Amino acid sequence: MKNKKNITRKEAIKKIGNYSKYAALTALSTYIILHPKSAQASSVSLPEAPSDEDFESF
Repeated sequence: MKNKKNITRKEAIKKIGNYSKYAALTALSTYIILHPKSAQASSVSLPEAPSDEDFESF
């Protein structure tokens, strides 16, 4: 690969063409995989099951 040619952002977007949705999905998936803690922080946690101590007062 001796012929390294720099291209502009506009040319790169033209080359991507119809693959932009695929590229966006890939980027999002990669972000979620590499940053699982931030993805979990936005997820809803399940309520905790009642313990035996909760039923002792009855």
